[in-house]
Amino acid sequence: MATHTILTKKPKGTRTKAAPLGGIRVLVGRARHQASALSAGLRKLGAEVLEIPFIEIRKPQSYKPLDAALGNLHQYDWLILTSVNGVHALWARLRQLKLTRRQLTHLKVAAIGPATSKAIQERGLRVNVVPSEYVAEAVVKSLREQVQGKRVLLARAEVARDVIPRELRKLGAHVDVVEAYETVIPQASRTRLRAALKDPKRRPNVVAFTSSSTVRNFVKLAGKPRGQAADGLPTLKLASIGPVTSSTLRELGLGVHIEAKEYTIPGLIRAITSACGS
Repeated sequence: MATHTILTKKPKGTRTKAAPLGGIRVLVGRARHQASALSAGLRKLGAEVLEIPFIEIRKPQSYKPLDAALGNLHQYDWLILTSVNGVHALWARLRQLKLTRRQLTHLKVAAIGPATSKAIQERGLRVNVVPSEYVAEAVVKSLREQVQGKRVLLARAEVARDVIPRELRKLGAHVDVVEAYETVIPQASRTRLRAALKDPKRRPNVVAFTSSSTVRNFVKLAGKPRGQAADGLPTLKLASIGPVTSSTLRELGLGVHIEAKEYTIPGLIRAITSACGS
């Protein structure tokens, strides 16, 4: 269930029905190339947005496992993609290997979330399954009756939860997990983040988290041990895109003040607006 918290002391700013987030400063920690949609949506509602990436997307250290899987696509029945980053990385590698959409048309495709589904469809591939909830458990539930004895290719980040492969294997699927990209901490963000948290004039009112990786990296960048707050953190409202991200916040000793009901960027914007708007 979503948790919404109203700021007890609202910062100065001009708020109207058209700009309900006027005077609210939101820290967006998405990867630099992904921040625009969240930032633009918040700015449209009057928020001041501070962008400091907590995550950086890079090529995997080795393409061998991914290349081997892509070279044997005819052996698979299902392709599962869990993020837009995974879609971008997979298609970039397909182009590099001079493979085309034709090699994928026999596959049934499952995607976590509408943004991932849209990115796949824009590349001319049909998406067969988009679970109603945009989390790994919902993917497993959606595929429960369809994967026994099937070969499944799951392309994702190096660091990711093992719920999908573990549970699908229990259902009788043969699952290959390959690294399509990796996420790392952008070290250049360390100084910027700590300075922003310490400076009352720049300190955000809300920090928006869009994945468990952004939470973990935020804690590392802020520079405090597990369970201890960084300077300025007690005054912040922490906004989560969904229950998995919220679980990571709690695991690391942080609060969940705002949680999106719909686990998408628009859903996160609506939750922040509901909690902090006029």
